Amino acid sequence: MNNNISAMIFAAGLGTRLYPLTADKPKALVEYQGKPLIEYVLQKIIDAGIQHIVVNVHHFPDLIINYLKKHLHEAEIEISDERDYLRDTGGGLKFAAPLLANSEHILLHNVDILSDLDLRQLIDYHVHHEALATLAVRQRKTSRYFLFDDDMNLCGWQNNKTGEEIRSKAADTYAPYAFSGIHIVHRELIDLTPSAEKQSITPIYLELAKEHSIKGFLHNEGHWKDMGKIEDFNS
Repeated sequence: MNNNISAMIFAAGLGTRLYPLTADKPKALVEYQGKPLIEYVLQKIIDAGIQHIVVNVHHFPDLIINYLKKHLHEAEIEISDERDYLRDTGGGLKFAAPLLANSEHILLHNVDILSDLDLRQLIDYHVHHEALATLAVRQRKTSRYFLFDDDMNLCGWQNNKTGEEIRSKAADTYAPYAFSGIHIVHRELIDLTPSAEKQSITPIYLELAKEHSIKGFLHNEGHWKDMGKIEDFNS
């Protein structure tokens, strides 16, 4: 694995959809089949050969910090502490920039996503295409979709529930795919993000897609599960 690749786990969210499971703990430490969600993601990233991982925290931050101190992993793990202000994915990545200064590429992974996606294949695809960012996507029913052209270049976004659409560039056809909560970015994307104020990374991608290569990595096969709702823990 390229030593210039780090990972960041987004674990700062309030986990409101999981209440009351998150009444006394962060979403990252809610257990599924006897193991905290963050443990699944950490092990997946380490198994892909990544040796440096940043975890952002906000909701019950000390519980995550103490967990990581007590449970040693075969990687260097650093904390991006957002306890003062929850910054969302775009702002959170920008805020963590000092911890990622030596990384050429950063794999980003939501803490509540479980999958058998081959992270090495995603990384290889991203590096091969020299993309500014690469988003793991699949065909599944949801309300919001990223739109891609025939070469899997990001061209826009749509919300089927509200009818809102954003087009970043023209294309002959726009194929809608659902975002999988796993992506990888080149370090340059952090530099192009203007501030660490609270902001989703979605509008950042859509704006940068006008001038830069933002790719989609399609993974329709295999297991993928969003553990964001209580009913997901009963199946």
